[in-house]
Amino acid sequence: MNLNRVLCKYVGVICLASLSLGAFAQGAFPNKSLKIVVPFGAGGVADLTARTVAQKLGENLGQSIVIENKPGAGGVVATDSVAKSAPDGYTLLLMSNATAVSAGLFKTLPYDAEKDLTPLSILGTFDIAIVVNNDSKFSNLADLLSFAKANPGKLNIGSINVGSTQNLAAELFKSTAGIDAQVVPFNGTPAVLTALRGGQIDVGVEILAPVLPQIKGQALRALAVTGDKRAAALPQVPTAKESGIRNLYAASWNALAAPAKTPKDVVQKLNQEIQNALNHPDVRKKLQDMNVEPQPSTLQQAADLLSSETKRWGDVIQRAGIQKQ
Repeated sequence: MNLNRVLCKYVGVICLASLSLGAFAQGAFPNKSLKIVVPFGAGGVADLTARTVAQKLGENLGQSIVIENKPGAGGVVATDSVAKSAPDGYTLLLMSNATAVSAGLFKTLPYDAEKDLTPLSILGTFDIAIVVNNDSKFSNLADLLSFAKANPGKLNIGSINVGSTQNLAAELFKSTAGIDAQVVPFNGTPAVLTALRGGQIDVGVEILAPVLPQIKGQALRALAVTGDKRAAALPQVPTAKESGIRNLYAASWNALAAPAKTPKDVVQKLNQEIQNALNHPDVRKKLQDMNVEPQPSTLQQAADLLSSETKRWGDVIQRAGIQKQ
């Protein structure tokens, strides 16, 4: 009888130990695949950036990462789905300028990006270029600004749709340069390029990657880029600051975020592994080949970027008189 009691006691201890180990294993992050929700269609710079980072990040975490494309509505649908998902680190959002722009562009949103998301790390930045047709009379940015100031209202600046990063960068260019010009929106980059070649617009403001082949092929000429430094792909092209517009800075960016209230240890692990992925030579090369400059960051730097960009683009929208949607 006593032997049975002893055996039962030890069996019970072993069972409890097994349950404890199982619970520990179950709680270790990550123990299943992750998902990154991308607010853009497949094949664009943002999508390719997410896929490039996800491949190495998944290897670092020992889990597969699925990319889910949810384009449309200025990224609102994709952002809302992540903001309302379980805060466990398994569902992430690819943030971009659109995340910051939406706060000033829409009358109401079903979320507050700064409160409902936890930025994990900046992934990279990519240049925006001011371009003209290759046979344009403007050989540099100074020529264009001289014409605009001597001919108020006659310069036409093309960009993609109202509220896009390119459109707001065009508005910022116009206000920072102090010129009276028309910003003309089109429904996509191909339409902007067609208008440039046809002479319907004088200048275009576009992300560098999709127009780089046209520049390399001498169909377009880049007058300047609007980042802090010259683009690696076009080292001969000056920045807008070098060309006399000292306060003009506009660059597109991507970052990763998790839902708010994601556990701190999970957030810190994701931040560290994202940084490790971005610092890997293969990942850096792939991103740079897409004209994306890798920008691994701390948690605070990522949060500060979202906050500062939300304010900055909100001010641009207000100054430009763009009606909230």
